[in-house]
Amino acid sequence: MKIEHAARAAVAGLALIAAASASAQGKAPAGFDAAWKDVARIFHDSAKSEGTVAASLYFVQEGRVARAEYHGVTDLDGGRPVDASAIYHWASITKTLTGVALMQLRDRGLINLDDPIVKYLPEVRKVHNPFGPMDKITLRHLLSHSSGLRASTFPWRDHEKEWQPHEPADWSQVEAMMPYSEIAFEPGSRCSYSNPGISMLGRVIEIVTGDSFESYVTKNILMPLSMSRSYFDNTPYFLVPDKTNNYFIRDGKAEPQGRELDTGATVANGGWNSTLDDMVRWLNFWNGTGDARNYDLVLSRKTLAEMQQPRCSIAAGDDLDQKMGFTFFTINYPLKSGGVAHYVGHTGGQKAYNDYVYIDPVSKTAVIFANNTRNLSVKGNASLYRKTREAVFERIFPLFDGKAAK
Repeated sequence: MKIEHAARAAVAGLALIAAASASAQGKAPAGFDAAWKDVARIFHDSAKSEGTVAASLYFVQEGRVARAEYHGVTDLDGGRPVDASAIYHWASITKTLTGVALMQLRDRGLINLDDPIVKYLPEVRKVHNPFGPMDKITLRHLLSHSSGLRASTFPWRDHEKEWQPHEPADWSQVEAMMPYSEIAFEPGSRCSYSNPGISMLGRVIEIVTGDSFESYVTKNILMPLSMSRSYFDNTPYFLVPDKTNNYFIRDGKAEPQGRELDTGATVANGGWNSTLDDMVRWLNFWNGTGDARNYDLVLSRKTLAEMQQPRCSIAAGDDLDQKMGFTFFTINYPLKSGGVAHYVGHTGGQKAYNDYVYIDPVSKTAVIFANNTRNLSVKGNASLYRKTREAVFERIFPLFDGKAAK
């Protein structure tokens, strides 16, 4: 029995080495072509059945796009067929840029993560905190979603009234809402996703550097990583033809929500637009793959690993076992074939856009998904978003890190 167990362990070990070796050499492991064919079928069939206007799916291996799937057109009103030039809105995935920008300032000695937020934003004292003074809430709490602040930007909003702003236009409007805001739990005792907390960090970046958030991130992250088709809020004129519109499908009819989305004072929380190719560069930076010449100029590997360390469990609108790092989600994913896989990433959703990006740190592979349509009749795990994510988590990533069923 011991010999049999040892033999099985040896076979599993050889499989892991072989998968890692194949990934390192840029070779697809056995079974990848067939598995991706199934993922592609799920992607296209679900997109068609849900009435999706535009969607894209990339799988990245060793810094290169190994597979790409495109569906639909950028805009029902004279838009182009979706290809690599299509620009999507990435919503809350912006938070990963904000987290890296803040850690840049920490590493340069300009801030301390244990600084109280009121050191930079004294107006935050107006928030009601039944657990003590607001001085106790730190940049670290905000970065890890453990401050106790609410999830939504507005303490109130009627989504049926279209005349109400989608986001506050400037910081004075955010400040005006603070007396109507409260801390829901003891800061640091647990994690709960907070959009206002990340918006506050964006404002801290502006105060410390003297730049607007958009300008600081462009100069210190996007430019050194050659992400030249990334921008915030309104689209530059020369990129307008590539920008996707976004649509709600209601009672079988596509309702356009408009190509442009101005996130105003919440830009650090959800204002990023880009192509999937630029997102490949961003995830290559996470993985340390691709053109790494400027990676340490952006952030050290040590600090990036610190950001991805899980700190506490967090619910994020689905049934995944997720923990929060510094603006990164880490996922423990139980495979149907046995064992647990570990992924790192973030999701985004604003108006009808919904996206996800994840890396497998073991194999240094990545998946990128963007979609500009929400069919209001499709719920939960039946959606294109959920189906493709589950298929990649279950069928694709494990092939490259040796966890696939034998």
